[in-house]
Amino acid sequence: MTDSLGLREAVLGLPEQLAAATRKLSITGSLPSHDEIANVLVVGTGAAGWVGDLLAAVAGPFMPVPLVVHKGFEPPSFVDRSTLVVAISASGDSPETVAAATTAVQAGGQLFAVTSGGRLGALADAHAAPTVFLPVADAPIPTRSRIGALAVPVLKAFDGLGFFPGSGDWIAAAIEQLKVRREELRTDDNVAAELARALAGTIPVVYGGGALGGVAAARWKVQLNQSAKTPAWTGELPDVVHGEIAGWGQHGDITRQVLSLVLLRHDDEAPEISEQFATVETWTEEVVTAIHTVSAAGEGPLAQLLDLALIGDLVALDLADRAGIDPGPTPTIAASPASPAAP
Repeated sequence: MTDSLGLREAVLGLPEQLAAATRKLSITGSLPSHDEIANVLVVGTGAAGWVGDLLAAVAGPFMPVPLVVHKGFEPPSFVDRSTLVVAISASGDSPETVAAATTAVQAGGQLFAVTSGGRLGALADAHAAPTVFLPVADAPIPTRSRIGALAVPVLKAFDGLGFFPGSGDWIAAAIEQLKVRREELRTDDNVAAELARALAGTIPVVYGGGALGGVAAARWKVQLNQSAKTPAWTGELPDVVHGEIAGWGQHGDITRQVLSLVLLRHDDEAPEISEQFATVETWTEEVVTAIHTVSAAGEGPLAQLLDLALIGDLVALDLADRAGIDPGPTPTIAASPASPAAP
């Protein structure tokens, strides 16, 4: 397989990326104090937007203030002086992120930027805002392979603010699990390779349970879209069983030929969701090609979420390999004036 951007190597380097971000990435300037912040707004698109969802799923439940993720041009109207505006853009030039951050700052929001520069870096400099400047890669690497570098500085910042105590321990647990999973994924008959063989020629539908499972499923979808260049859909329990599941009642003769169902499981599922997964399997077993279950491992929600993400990343790369597709370039995205290649 041609891998012109070295995406497989970058994906497999996620444990070291997390460790390097923990050691080397620091904030220029001072964050506002804990008592100054009444809410947190995370703005970002593409991979940066997914990192916002990761923050909401992993840190959000423990935070004493609400955390809202926004992926569009116009930020929510609640933004004021008590809002910490976390703007994430690897390139610094994502139009949606720059526009939302600019409007939020004009509304009084206190900016905290994670970027390598660009217009977001200039905005942060103009307002003397605390910023984590990412190192500029020596070679072009898709932003979707830099999720560790984008997430860790914000997790550390939340820890420093007293919003997410013990982030270092959770990051360390994630690094440990990712190293274990990486060794498993390097074997010939690993879970990702086997699943890629099973999914080849079908359209995957990926379901996850709760916020964490839903974020993991979203990662699988976009990696299947961008790396394997294949359509994929996603759903989150319990919402799936209150709507989407009814759509499996027709056309089973068609769906069982083209759709595969992937269920992502993790230890933080509510007992009710575990029961719903069993129900979903019962309702769909005759209308999909096959049902595949992938279970997370590791200590804590961050480790389990990134564990599922790493498996999904490798499934997408293996599907690309099987199809003879270069997984790195995404020309349809790069061609869009509102969606630069590195958001």
